[in-house]
Amino acid sequence: MKKAILSVSDKTGIEDFAKALVEQGFALFSTGGTLRAIEAAGIPVASVSDLTHFDEIMDGRVKTLHPAVHGGILADRDKQEHLDQLKAQHIDLIDMVVVNLYPFQKTVANPNVTEADAIENIDIGGPTMLRAAAKNFKHVTTIVHSEDYEEVIQRLKNNTLDEAYRKSLMLKVFKHTNEYDQAIVAHFDENKESLRYGENPQQSAYFVRTSEAKNTLAGAKQHHGKPLSYNNIKDADAALTLVKRFEQPAAVAVKHMNPCGVGIGEDIEVAFEHAFQADSTSIFGGIVALNRPVTRALAEQLHGIFLEVVIAPAFEADALEVLTQKKNIRLLEIEMTPVEDEQEFVSVSGGYLVQDKDTQVSSRSEMNVVTETEPTEQQWDALVLGWEVAKAVKSNAIVLANGHQTVGIGAGQMNRVGAAEIAINHAIEMNDNVALASDGFFPMDDTVELAAKAGIKAIIQPGGSIKDQDSIDMANRYGIAMVTTGVRHFKH
Repeated sequence: MKKAILSVSDKTGIEDFAKALVEQGFALFSTGGTLRAIEAAGIPVASVSDLTHFDEIMDGRVKTLHPAVHGGILADRDKQEHLDQLKAQHIDLIDMVVVNLYPFQKTVANPNVTEADAIENIDIGGPTMLRAAAKNFKHVTTIVHSEDYEEVIQRLKNNTLDEAYRKSLMLKVFKHTNEYDQAIVAHFDENKESLRYGENPQQSAYFVRTSEAKNTLAGAKQHHGKPLSYNNIKDADAALTLVKRFEQPAAVAVKHMNPCGVGIGEDIEVAFEHAFQADSTSIFGGIVALNRPVTRALAEQLHGIFLEVVIAPAFEADALEVLTQKKNIRLLEIEMTPVEDEQEFVSVSGGYLVQDKDTQVSSRSEMNVVTETEPTEQQWDALVLGWEVAKAVKSNAIVLANGHQTVGIGAGQMNRVGAAEIAINHAIEMNDNVALASDGFFPMDDTVELAAKAGIKAIIQPGGSIKDQDSIDMANRYGIAMVTTGVRHFKH
């Protein structure tokens, strides 16, 4: 007779499933509350202790951790020596393991949870049985989700509970135990910092540090100010990522994950002045990142503005003296070297997405002029700066820039011409040396026409639209120089 072990914290559907297994010829073995629930439903079931001949001990901490359980689960039935060893030890084969784990995540979601409660809800026997059975999926069926009960029964009835299906269940097991382990690490890891709240006061949040490197936000040295908020951390990371891309002195101001002003110059004071002038309204309450040490002269410029965070590779002593006069401003010291092979993680319903960070660098030599008009040297400077900033702006993105600063930014619009309208309407200047950068290609020529009517004489974009020629023809009609890069920089 086939044997199944059932031990579940979430008992949804377990009685019906147990009954169906018995009808399919299984002998059932169970533990604790699962055993009582199945017995109460009038279904024949025995205790796991009847397999192990060993009573549960330590308040149930040790009940399934026994050779009679794991030998029966792990035996390779294609190896006669395994079967002979089981026979010599009077151990029966286990054909199915049905387990879901102690509710650790639910337990620690309670803000008043004690460490003792959290520890008692770390399942040991459950994950061990699941992993053992999943490893031996060629011979053993492993079920970790109650929603799979019905299909398992149907496959038993139809004789289609085959190895391929058992392998699919195996993958579910290891995904589940991985998530379970991650939840435990996240709860107990001392690198997890509870935040006051998330994006809004009704959302709880915390910051988990996976690195203490000095060139990361997590490894920053905070010189002054109250703890960073959830939104501070996201904005600061966006500012840091962009400012690191510049070799020359550069200043980046960010609001709501988008740069509102970017400036470069012969020194950091000039670079910041350009960034400030780019959008002196939006910088209020923003994040400023600088890729050179903060001098006293720069500190005096920063002191006159309400800023949430200032990031720099260093702060001179007299600069700190000036900036710490403000109680709440956060001052973060972070090395400006790149982080190698960095990835981005984004949560979605039921999982998460992982991708490499967009670190693509396009040199001028790799860009193509596709119009009759060539850019001037001043326009080339503007094109290169605008293109670099466009990588950091939410799509659809349009960036207007001259050779030393952004002059208008249109971010996160549902259509590209709408983003261009915003950038143009908010531009601080428009002349022949202002270039337009687009993070994606132009699906139609309307953005080029809008730019032309605003007086723009240079455009940079990836190219690759089936209607590229329409945009090129429009540029030629107005004497605009257009450059394509062959590289897209969407940022969602």
